[in-house]
This record gives sequence, structure tokens and C-alpha cells, in this order.
Amino acid sequence: QVQLVESGGGLVQPGGSLRLSCKGYGDTLSLYSMAWFRQAPGKAREQVAFITASGGNTDYADPVKGRFRISRDNTKMTVDLQMNGLKPEDTAVYYCNAPGGLFSWGQGTQVAVSG
Repeated sequence: QVQLVESGGGLVQPGGSLRLSCKGYGDTLSLYSMAWFRQAPGKAREQVAFITASGGNTDYADPVKGRFRISRDNTKMTVDLQMNGLKPEDTAVYYCNAPGGLFSWGQGTQVAVSG
């Protein structure tokens, strides 16, 4: 089993950038495709970015295409999400997990875009 810890969130003005990081503990994260999800208040959790186990392929939800970039470092067991051009509608708690929520969910990291 993998324990996931997200970090890097914060308050940013529209148009700003943040870099989120997810660290996996307890198992070999490099074996798994991974994704970033987000959950805004009153809304269902949605997947926004995906990366294969090797890091060779990525995919993005339409609302974040061209603004977000997912990457991973399998030597460090980390999965990062670079977010540029942030918009108020990106405000949410962000989580990482394998697609479908294979692992237990971490605490997430709050992103707030306002100003």
C-alpha cells in the first residue's frame, strides 16, 4: 500500500502559478500510473491530470489543458503538478492518487485563487 502526502498549495492571485508535489511512501510508486484530482466545495472530485508509470505519456482534463503540467520523479517517488495561469475556478483541494483512487486518499492541499 502507498501512503500519499500532498503539499504546495496556497493562496494565489488570478494568473499566478503554483507547483504541487505528491510524495509516496510505503510502496514503489514507480509501478503505477498516477493522477492529480481536485474537489471544489459542493462538487464531486474530478481528475485533472494523468501520467503513466514511466512518465512517457500524460493527459489533461479540458479545463486545465495548456495551463497545467504533470511530471514525476520515480527515484524520489514524487508526482508534481505545475499550475500556471490560475483562475478562480481552479480553487479546490488537490489530491494525488492512482487513477480510480486505488490508494487511500491523502489529506490533499488547498489551492485558492482569488484577488
